[in-house]
Amino acid sequence: MKISVLIADGSDIVRLGLRHILNQSKSISVCSDVENSEDLYAAIEQYKPNVVLIDYTSKGFSLSSISKVKLKNNHIRLIGITHNPSKKVVNSALSNGLISHIKKDCPTLEILESVIETANNKHFFCGEVLEVLKAKGKEIEKNDETLNCAPVTLSDRELDVVKLIAEGYTNAQVAVVLHISNHTVNTHRKNIMRKLGIGNTAGIVMFAVKTNIVSPDKFDFSPQETI
Repeated sequence: MKISVLIADGSDIVRLGLRHILNQSKSISVCSDVENSEDLYAAIEQYKPNVVLIDYTSKGFSLSSISKVKLKNNHIRLIGITHNPSKKVVNSALSNGLISHIKKDCPTLEILESVIETANNKHFFCGEVLEVLKAKGKEIEKNDETLNCAPVTLSDRELDVVKLIAEGYTNAQVAVVLHISNHTVNTHRKNIMRKLGIGNTAGIVMFAVKTNIVSPDKFDFSPQETI
């Protein structure tokens, strides 16, 4: 079954371009495209898409467009696609309900991948957007590599590990909950930190909170175990 995608952008040219890109994938079907929030809500009711690709900074849309969609359609996965979002804007968008975030200058294959990964209940971030997220937390170590748009995805199991770590579970406790070995948990942690470009447990916690994997009142900012 194809992934049904609704494009929401205030620019005719952008909507046309995104349609062309998404139609290149046999796994994706563009059900419609809209130019303002009112049309977005109506189109969601009519087409019931799996994913909404939205530039919430473009004319006709806002951060409230995201929250209103999530309020009535929590099952829909939203991907932000903007030009150069600020730190404050990205975090506000994630708080309002975005699952993934990319930029409009990302390569075609990366845009396609973001839709497929997000439809499969995974978080997907352009490398530049991830740098914006990292820059918000003082506890997250800086990545000295040259800024690029390399994508970052976490598997379902890695997301499970992130959630448990952010909630204060130790490696041993994570292993019991997920029915895996301590060694496997440790491997997952190392892979997660490598992908996110962070070097400690605090970075994992900060990422989990800022991407709404956990809410601020459900985690322990003093994890019992680090590696």
